[in-house]
Amino acid sequence: MKIGELAKRLNISTDTLRYYENNGLISASARTDSGYRDYAEVQEQQLRFVLRAKAVGFSLSEIKELLKIRIDKQQYQCDEVKTITLAKLTLVQERIRELQCFERSLTVLAERCCGGAEPAEHCSILTTLEELDGHHS
Repeated sequence: MKIGELAKRLNISTDTLRYYENNGLISASARTDSGYRDYAEVQEQQLRFVLRAKAVGFSLSEIKELLKIRIDKQQYQCDEVKTITLAKLTLVQERIRELQCFERSLTVLAERCCGGAEPAEHCSILTTLEELDGHHS
């Protein structure tokens, strides 16, 4: 199948498909005589895997590693896949904690401000940010 057909089947743009191809996540089976990419069922399945992995938060480099394992499952162990997954989970948990900290800080800032129509000359949010020297709440 041609690039447009594959992209349509997977509900992605041809640019996205080319991006994945340029980054080594998928490759066309062949080129037609006129130079068009030709994709087979195996590339569609591989791309579906890429899209599912991306949907749960894996980065392109992590997906490349998972694809390498998926292609040659006999050469890898399940714990290698779990290690990649747990590392990603740890990063996500750290990011959630960081975002929760941002949320608490922004909530405190917003609660301190009257939000009135007067000039921002004495705005408590601006004053607090000017006084902060890199410390987080």
